[in-house]
Amino acid sequence: MIDAHRLRVLREVAAHGSFNRAAAAMLLTPSAVSQQIAALERQLGTPVVTRSTRGVVLTEPGRLLVETAETIAAELRHARERIDELTSGRGRLTIATFTSGGRVLLPGVLTRFVTAHPRVEVNVVEREPEDSLPLVRRGEADLALAYHFDGPLPVLPGDRTGLRWTPLAEDPLSVAMPAAHPLAGRDRVDLTELAEQPWVIGCSKTEAFLRDYAAAAGFELRVSGSTSDYHLAQSLAAAGLGVGLVPRICLAPGTPGLAIVPLSPP
Repeated sequence: MIDAHRLRVLREVAAHGSFNRAAAAMLLTPSAVSQQIAALERQLGTPVVTRSTRGVVLTEPGRLLVETAETIAAELRHARERIDELTSGRGRLTIATFTSGGRVLLPGVLTRFVTAHPRVEVNVVEREPEDSLPLVRRGEADLALAYHFDGPLPVLPGDRTGLRWTPLAEDPLSVAMPAAHPLAGRDRVDLTELAEQPWVIGCSKTEAFLRDYAAAAGFELRVSGSTSDYHLAQSLAAAGLGVGLVPRICLAPGTPGLAIVPLSPP
């Protein structure tokens, strides 16, 4: 096994370009640095540096070793930081969330978390599921608050990247429409009853779900407006621009002139 101290000496030699400067940085003598490099070369059976009038230059095996040593050093620093966080109660929690879910589900949870863990820095970033899940996979976020309409789950059991999908709640869909709409007093409405209506469509996933649902019901959507803001979509519906598909957590029932009717399941 390659000696870690010799790797560190090689890193310093590479960084400073000479035995003398590396020795000064490590509080060693130049001869001690030379001995460590020589021992490393004997162990490997190949030179790791060459000497020239301009100083010390790494050979190809030497460059490979230094790259490896840098990676090891970075991992050790990261491990040290994680250990410090675990033992001191400090840390950082990054949450990626879609807008409406973050507005409804996070505030109470975050209040309790911050109270219980005052030394943990909390960072919340707004992302749609197609962007938030890759953040978690890359280690740039610790968890993602996401939604899913139909089809295969975005994270399956036994996910190779170690992600786990935990359902929090079901969120039924409703149709937002003007209060004067003929269907406004219904307990429930089927999508086929809205085939001739203009639609205010929402985010890309809601739109895709709605278009697939409409196609299965045998009609094509007539789009009168588009917005990713569900509150704006409901205001537009109340104004008579069209009807809109809205998840329950995004409902704004106090909007003047607005009626909300639950959508029958597909």
